[in-house]
Amino acid sequence: MTTPTPTTTATASAETLREPPPGAAAREPRRGTGRIRRAALPYLLLLPALVLELLVHLVPMAVGIVMSFRELTQFSIRDWGTAPWSGLGNYKVSVNFDAPVGKALLHSFLVTVGFTLLSVALCWLIGTAAAVFMQDAFRGRGLLRTLFLVPYALPVYAAVITWVFMFQHDNGLVNHVLHDQLHLTDQRSFWLIGDNSFYALLTVSVWKGWPFAFLIVTAGLQNIPRELYEAAALDGAGVWQQVRRITLPSLRPVNQVLVLVLFLWTFNDFNTPYVLFGKSAPAAADLISVHIYQASFVTWNFGTGSAMSVLLLLFLLVVTGGYLLITSRGRRPARG
Repeated sequence: MTTPTPTTTATASAETLREPPPGAAAREPRRGTGRIRRAALPYLLLLPALVLELLVHLVPMAVGIVMSFRELTQFSIRDWGTAPWSGLGNYKVSVNFDAPVGKALLHSFLVTVGFTLLSVALCWLIGTAAAVFMQDAFRGRGLLRTLFLVPYALPVYAAVITWVFMFQHDNGLVNHVLHDQLHLTDQRSFWLIGDNSFYALLTVSVWKGWPFAFLIVTAGLQNIPRELYEAAALDGAGVWQQVRRITLPSLRPVNQVLVLVLFLWTFNDFNTPYVLFGKSAPAAADLISVHIYQASFVTWNFGTGSAMSVLLLLFLLVVTGGYLLITSRGRRPARG
C-alpha cells in the first residue's frame, strides 16, 4: 500500500478546488440570460414612446419632405402620390425674394424673428425678476406664486379668446383703460388690425410665456446655497451685486436651456396668432407659422407650403445646433 505524500495530497486538493461544483455549468447560461434581460429592459420600456414618436412626428415629417418635391395642389391632393414631380421647383419659388411668394415669405420671416427675439427677451426678463423677487420668504408668497402661474395653466384658446374681447375697438377693456380712464391715447385704437396688431400679439405672447420662465428660474434658484448670499452681504455686496455676481452666473446652465426652449416655442407658435387674428393675420403680425398655413390650406398650394416648412425646419436646426455649440464651448473647463 502506497502512502500519499504531502505533494500528492496538495495536488489532489488543488484539482478538487478547480473542479466546478455540480450544476454550475447549467447555471452560467441562466446568469448570462438574466444580464441580457436586464440590459434590454430600458430599451423595452422606451419602445412605446419611440413608436409613438415615429408615428406622430417622424412619419408626417417624411411625408411633408416628399410633398415638397411635388406640384401638389387642390387638383391632386386626393391622390397626391400621382402629383407631378417638381424637384426643387417649390424651393426656388419660396426663396425667390424678387417674386411675390418669396417676398411675402421673407417679410413673414423677418416679422417672426423680431417678434421672437422681443418675446423671448421679455419673458426671460419678467420671469427672472419675479423669481428673484420671490426667492425670500414673506407673507403671501405662496398666493403670489399661484397667481403668477395662472396664465401658464390656462388653456391657450380660452386665454387668447379672452384677449380678443379685451382688444375690441368699441367695448374692449384695453381701450377703456388706456383711453377712457388714463387718457393716454387721443382716440380708441384698433389693436387687431394694422401696425398695432404686432404689439397685441407680443403682449399676449409675453403674458402667457413669462410664467414658464418664472417656474424654471425658480427651480434653478433652489440649487444656489444661501451661504453665498450671506457671505456676500457680510462683504458689503448689495442686492444688484448679488444678482449679478451670484444669481446670474449660477443660473447660466438653466438659462441656456430656457432661452432655447422659449425660442423654439415662440418661433413655431401657431395657436396664438391664429386664435387672435383668424386665418388671415395682418401684415404686421404675419408670423411664419400662419403664413405657411395660408400657403397650404388657403391657397391650396401644398407643395410650396411643404417646401416652406422644410426650410423652416432647416433654419431651426441650424440655429439650435449653433446655439448648442456656442453654449457647450462656454461650459468646457479650462485646461491647464
